[in-house]
Amino acid sequence: MLKSWMIVGGITFLVALGGSLIRPRDVSWGLRLDRPQWLFFEPAIPVIWTVIFVCGAASANLVWQTEPGTPKTWLLMGFYLLLELITVAYIPVTLRLRSLKVGTVLGGIGVILGVLLTLTVLPISGLAALLLLPYAIWSPIGTYTTGQMVELNRPVESG
Repeated sequence: MLKSWMIVGGITFLVALGGSLIRPRDVSWGLRLDRPQWLFFEPAIPVIWTVIFVCGAASANLVWQTEPGTPKTWLLMGFYLLLELITVAYIPVTLRLRSLKVGTVLGGIGVILGVLLTLTVLPISGLAALLLLPYAIWSPIGTYTTGQMVELNRPVESG
């Protein structure tokens, strides 16, 4: 029999894999973008997001364990899934549309949803809410960074 952590972890992993659905020409566009000089930690970003997804899956599993299979818990699992889908959509959508503005909007939606989810699960499990704090802290940093990249990559006006 499958344990709940296996199911939650498996779904998290499968959704996260969706973020790799990008075309090489989209990646080359992204690599040409100017980045803020203070973005020295960019090579660590995949590791940071891996930790955040693992924490999110652990949080979802804790919430599931409180009242497994109830309509309220299923609704919360949908909330976790929505947050992960928005988060994972950031890279492929930003690259495919070649729009840092769209990325900033997706990031902003993720920030709002992450804070709302954290506050929603807090009364259910303090530990589950604590495990969402890495997302609530990092997501605004990523969104701010993307917003800064919008400014750095504005087309030069011809005059």
